[in-house]
Amino acid sequence: MTRPGVIPKPSSRTSTEGQGASLALRRIWRAPAVQALLLQCLAFPLTLLIVFLLARSGAVLSYADCALVQGVVACAMTRLRGLAVWWLGIQLVFPLALMGTLKLDIPPPLFLGVFLFLLALYWSTFRTQVPYYPSGKWVWNEVDKLLPKDKPLLVIDIGSGLGGFTMALARRRPESVFVGIELAPLPWLLSFLRARISASRARFVRGDYDNLDLSNYDAVFAYLSPAPMSALWNKASKEMRPGSILLSYEFLITEKTPDIILMPTGRGAPLYGWHF
Repeated sequence: MTRPGVIPKPSSRTSTEGQGASLALRRIWRAPAVQALLLQCLAFPLTLLIVFLLARSGAVLSYADCALVQGVVACAMTRLRGLAVWWLGIQLVFPLALMGTLKLDIPPPLFLGVFLFLLALYWSTFRTQVPYYPSGKWVWNEVDKLLPKDKPLLVIDIGSGLGGFTMALARRRPESVFVGIELAPLPWLLSFLRARISASRARFVRGDYDNLDLSNYDAVFAYLSPAPMSALWNKASKEMRPGSILLSYEFLITEKTPDIILMPTGRGAPLYGWHF
């Protein structure tokens, strides 16, 4: 067991740097957003052929019509590829939205600044399919009640965002260590600065939770999205040790019936828990 106060280093998942790079590339290619972009590119030659045939038949097409044809072709290819249903709408609208953006004539420096801001905020959402989701005080209170009070704990917040949960629990449980791990650069930086400025005991590291050894932690808290829950369970079931607990806000792990289901009063999402 790792002593509270010591942040374990990420475990090594590969034996060589080459294997690690290969694994990273495979993850990128499997990302639905990358596949959707490739399908848009693959749809372009077919769109040109369709537009050419329509023009030969006497049809008069505007740029908007051509963009719509591109969207329909990409949408059809996305359906054949078997991506999630919401990608159909994205693929259909994307060419029209791109054309509309170009017509706005946004100054390049402003366009670049907005792009860099969104990139820093969402970073690897294209791969992880986990956008920024802030949790609320109800969840913080319930997690605080569930955590054992008879010993110091080491707790990891996966996808810690701006650090609200981690800092709140670190303030309530000074005898324990609360660590937040975040992959996106901007949320990690803001949470790190918040902790430094407020002299919080919370720790924040930037990285991918998949590279952590979950056996080091007494409790794991996650507020992710439906997409990675199966992978999280596979990792947790292999690594988390007896006596630890996995908590997920809002998103259910379908592979295992939760031991804990807490519902807020009124509107809100449930908190699920699994004991090991």
